[in-house]
Amino acid sequence: MASSPYAAALGRLLPEFPQFLSRDIWPALVAARDANEIAKVLEETAYAPYLDAARSTHQGIGLVEVAINRTFVRRNRQGYTAAPFAGRPVVGQYLARYDVQNIELVLAAKAQNRPVRDTEDSLISSRDIEAGLYAGVLTLDDYRNLIEQPTVEAVATQLVRYNAYGTTILPLLEAYNRSHDIFPILHALEAEYYRGVLGGVKFFQGDEWVVRELVRSEIDGKNAFLLLKAKVANLPLEEVSARWIDGGALPESQAADLYGARTVPELAERLAPHFPSIVEGNAEFQAGGSLAGYEAATERDRAVRELKRLRAYPLSLGVIFAYLLRAEVERDDVRRVAYGRLYGLPADRIEPLLVSPRLT
Repeated sequence: MASSPYAAALGRLLPEFPQFLSRDIWPALVAARDANEIAKVLEETAYAPYLDAARSTHQGIGLVEVAINRTFVRRNRQGYTAAPFAGRPVVGQYLARYDVQNIELVLAAKAQNRPVRDTEDSLISSRDIEAGLYAGVLTLDDYRNLIEQPTVEAVATQLVRYNAYGTTILPLLEAYNRSHDIFPILHALEAEYYRGVLGGVKFFQGDEWVVRELVRSEIDGKNAFLLLKAKVANLPLEEVSARWIDGGALPESQAADLYGARTVPELAERLAPHFPSIVEGNAEFQAGGSLAGYEAATERDRAVRELKRLRAYPLSLGVIFAYLLRAEVERDDVRRVAYGRLYGLPADRIEPLLVSPRLT
């Protein structure tokens, strides 16, 4: 029987899973009083080399952010390089999400006249590799060039030159110039990304469907959160439809039914068949009007469900995407702790929002 082309990927990535933060380290992170204490806790983990390297130029929350970023880049690069030749295009298209996020960051910075340095520090990138982690066409120098452009229109023109989403943005510039609302451009970029990644999952072994389900579940989570945010803002249904992302298992045709809920907690109840834990966010919302509990519960449901499915196919793309998902969840959780403490949230408010400690 021929060996699977993913046997080598499994062998390369299995030893990496224990490098994710263990369950018993999260209480110490949550109990840390500030970013410096968080950095101290992380000194005994996979984040240590990046903390050491950045101490001469960063401190406090900036130091933690750089270490999170560099660790995340390294892990995504490992996932990409572990993929065999046949599976690498799929992984590459998935990781193009960080090209899109970086482009959105630059565009939002231009729209809000934010400082150049602040934007560059936030890019998901490493010093000498593509900001899209080998997935995209833009290098870090290309992103610096984008940052230096004076306007949103100039950024879009440069993106056409790089053949990177510029054609998606250009038709929307006239409306942007009238309204100065950057959201339609950001939404168009996101929708184009999901169309591309879903279209790029081609059947090779027959089990690539687990990757499609991973992406579709992410789209469902975004659409569920869109409904909740829109309900809080009392937006009309037409606005919800305009911001809907196609491709998930939750169709836009159900949006009107769901959005007909009278209150946010009632809407969460209606979303529970798709995300069973989402109602746990009701207490957080009713106490202070925060949607963070809903977001965390949705992410937790999705991570538990998708990791279980991906792990059922170890000799496939499943092992690579299980690794990439764990990396993304941990990145988000460490940032939740760091910024939660920065903004003075107590430990008992942060802990329920974490996903990683509940993964097995």
